[in-house]
Amino acid sequence: MLNTIDRVQLVVPDRTAAAKGWVALLGAELERDDKVSALACRRAILRLGTGCVEILEPDGAGPVSQAVAERGGHLFAGGATTADVGVFATRLRERGLEVPVEAGQAFLDPGATGNHGLRLVVSPDEPREPVGVVAALYEVTNLVADAPAVTADYSDLFGLDATSFEPISSSFYGYEGTLTLFDHRRLDRLEVITPQVPDNTMGRFFARFGESLYMAFAESGDLELIEERAREAGAGYTAVPPEPARGTGAIQTIFLHPPALGGMMLGLSRPTQAWQWSGKPERVEG
Repeated sequence: MLNTIDRVQLVVPDRTAAAKGWVALLGAELERDDKVSALACRRAILRLGTGCVEILEPDGAGPVSQAVAERGGHLFAGGATTADVGVFATRLRERGLEVPVEAGQAFLDPGATGNHGLRLVVSPDEPREPVGVVAALYEVTNLVADAPAVTADYSDLFGLDATSFEPISSSFYGYEGTLTLFDHRRLDRLEVITPQVPDNTMGRFFARFGESLYMAFAESGDLELIEERAREAGAGYTAVPPEPARGTGAIQTIFLHPPALGGMMLGLSRPTQAWQWSGKPERVEG
């Protein structure tokens, strides 16, 4: 029942300040400013690529104020689309789950998704022209203790076809798990992984925050421009391959560090490049 990854939600103390990095580095544009009573927050919705970035600021006691008090600015929720939000919410409610729906969006807290750190906002499918130097979001990463078990739970809960899933592992970054591709023809998915190295960046994050959202990924054909903007702004980033090893080769991936974007890490890969590690390397173009 999930079709695309179309957005992320951040919680921050100041939504205006947090938006600046998204605008300056990636060309995001403010679509509107509103409130979400289900989350007790004020919300700045930025258009980016074919999706959105929702930046949430506390507006009284509630989930957003609690999240900011506990961790400061950070990735709060992933966002996916479905053909009919009402049908999606009914499916989950029939399982005894609480699913608030407000202004056409369904808001799932971690309790509604199995208590593995996944918070999800589900919106209706809506075609959009891309904005900024990002083509589209395609992945949200969920760190969990038992990736196979959680993957099976998500497949059942969200009505996903497990035959489209792809195993993933990285000795360099130290994890293994599954890409829950919503459709075998597209990259949109949850990355459900278990950290394997306690003393690397991901392992330390997992030790501190437990099962939780870690980062998101998007495609962009303008990685050199993003790197240039980040360098000029003094924003933290990591380019792969790094400059000394790059030679005449192009950047394949760039990671914008959390302070640059209000508290969350965003990875960006070249269009189709992610098929290299998503089970279909023959789909990589160029």
